[in-house]
Amino acid sequence: MIDEAVLEFSAGSLTLLNAILAVVMFSIAIDLKPQDFKALARAPKPLVVGLVSQFVVLPVLTFLMVLAVQPQASVALGLILVAACPGGNISNFITHRAGGNAALSVSMTGVATVGAIVLTPLNIAFWGSLYGPSAEILRATEIDPVRIAVTVGLMLVLPLVLGVTLNTKRPEVTRRLRKPLQWLSMAIFVGFVAVALAANWTQFLTYAGSIIGLVVLHNALALGGGYATAWVTGLSAFDRRSVTIETGIQNSGLGLVLIFGFFGGLGGMAVVAAMWGIWHAISGIALASVMSRTEAAR
Repeated sequence: MIDEAVLEFSAGSLTLLNAILAVVMFSIAIDLKPQDFKALARAPKPLVVGLVSQFVVLPVLTFLMVLAVQPQASVALGLILVAACPGGNISNFITHRAGGNAALSVSMTGVATVGAIVLTPLNIAFWGSLYGPSAEILRATEIDPVRIAVTVGLMLVLPLVLGVTLNTKRPEVTRRLRKPLQWLSMAIFVGFVAVALAANWTQFLTYAGSIIGLVVLHNALALGGGYATAWVTGLSAFDRRSVTIETGIQNSGLGLVLIFGFFGGLGGMAVVAAMWGIWHAISGIALASVMSRTEAAR
């Protein structure tokens, strides 16, 4: 049974994944300057809409999906946990490819990452406790929101601060580092996930078939919810593309860290996060190729 399956992931591997995600976050942060946040403070509507879409609309849609489908406990909690994570590290690249507002996307990733210190553990605990089967897992694991907040802070917020600081003090250095570091960090991350999957390939294949449909549906809800939220609130097509992609591309790497660090590598949760990591890249790039055929009105 998937609720009882546990994927193998050593403490050393978890430390390595933490370090990789920190490098990925740093590579995003060196695109940011303090004035980017000041500009959004003067015209905050697109950023606020994006954050509401990510941390309110997506968790609500996820919970309604869980109620409708009634998946097994660990799968349901995996979906809820992924929905509680901030935007994924490839969202900025995909937004740029889609012809959307890349500056808004990078800023959303940065602000959402800081907000995730509080909002990620809060959403996991709140929505997970409302679905009976997943509530039992939460009670059994005695999840500590403070420890999750510290993990998120050290792994994502610290590299964000360091990256913004370096870009402010030594822009010539970050200009040289930007492209190579982004490609290198993504390549290392993809390679690491591939190795982790290979070590658990038999179990992954056993359960992936029953979960892929849920992941595809969940991702479609995320993209659709992001677009609908941006459209209803009157954002321009340029900003709508950013909010749509930022909502549909979740930080599944962070999800894996939390699953192996706090839930013991519970099978259903881990397979959901791993499948998300694969599928959201495919769907995001496909959507970007469609969007890029027409120029977005600003």
